[in-house]
Formats: sequence, C-alpha cells, structure tokens
Amino acid sequence: MSASASPKPPAKPSSPCTKVCVLDARTGLCQGCGRTRDEIALWGSLSEAQRLAIMAGLEARLRAAYLPPEGTRA
Repeated sequence: MSASASPKPPAKPSSPCTKVCVLDARTGLCQGCGRTRDEIALWGSLSEAQRLAIMAGLEARLRAAYLPPEGTRA
C-alpha cells in the first residue's frame, strides 16, 4: 500500500491589509493599506500578478495622499 500525499491547501493570496480598515472620504483610500474600495472588493478575484502590481505602488500612493507638499509644514 502506498501512502497518498495529502493535497496542499491553496496558497493564501498576497495582501497588504494591515487590519486598519478605514476608508478616507477625501482620498478614497484605505488609511491602513492604501487600496481603493474597488481594489479591496476585487482583491480575491485578481491574479497574483495583478495584486503584486497594485501592492508595488501602495507606499507611494499613501505618501502622496497624506504627506504635506514639499516646502510646507503640517
């Protein structure tokens, strides 16, 4: 009798979620991860490549949305 290998569970999709789920009314971005409402809603149906592409720009998106313009102080 041969031992059957148990199937691997599906890999969990990459996610930038920080569990700080607050959508900013001014920017439309989640203050925790930087995704838009539409990106969050579609996240499970996106390919891993699409998720990684979005994730690559989130830090810059949050910086642009929440840092004061250069030469000014908050």
